[in-house]
Amino acid sequence: MVRAGVDIAEQYSSPAYSSLVLDGFAARYVVLLNGARQITELNVPGDFVDLHSLMMNPMDHGVVALTDCAISRAPHEGLRRLTETEPHLTRLLWMDTLIDAAVHRQWIAGLGRRTALARLAHLLCELYLRLVTVHRAGDWRMELPLSQAVLADVLGLSDVHVNRSIAQLRASGMVVWTGRVIELRDWDALAKQAEFDPTYLRLSKAPV
Repeated sequence: MVRAGVDIAEQYSSPAYSSLVLDGFAARYVVLLNGARQITELNVPGDFVDLHSLMMNPMDHGVVALTDCAISRAPHEGLRRLTETEPHLTRLLWMDTLIDAAVHRQWIAGLGRRTALARLAHLLCELYLRLVTVHRAGDWRMELPLSQAVLADVLGLSDVHVNRSIAQLRASGMVVWTGRVIELRDWDALAKQAEFDPTYLRLSKAPV
């Protein structure tokens, strides 16, 4: 168990294992010299949060537990053996890193070109589908146990701007946001607001 606020992998560290999230929310992040933090991806159960460290040592980013997280650690030595003997599994691990890159591209596009409201809408659409895939959400409801300060680090906004964007979504009727529980009342309108296309998540089944 990794407690909320504790690093699963520190920025610039050289871990000897990769971590799979079994329960909880984690995040990849980069900290600048002035202490400012940008979260570059949110991780949910089922995510290999630092598979990159198998090939990239030291880490160029960190991974932090945003909530208490149950994790399973896969030693790099064992992963290297698998990549030498299990080609299908190797392709799946490769696909995992490719989807990570696709998520990063969408987040970069959002930070550079989407409005604050569209960024938040896009994040909710993405997280809902990812959580549905791992049976942690459904019936247009999900739990998001993240503070507005964390959402500010995700969206590249101030806490005040995040609060304003949440209020706008509530007022629009697209979501009902009560504490950590979010109900998506109008998926089509939310996806339109976000210009959300789930293709990058690769959720459809296909041979690998």
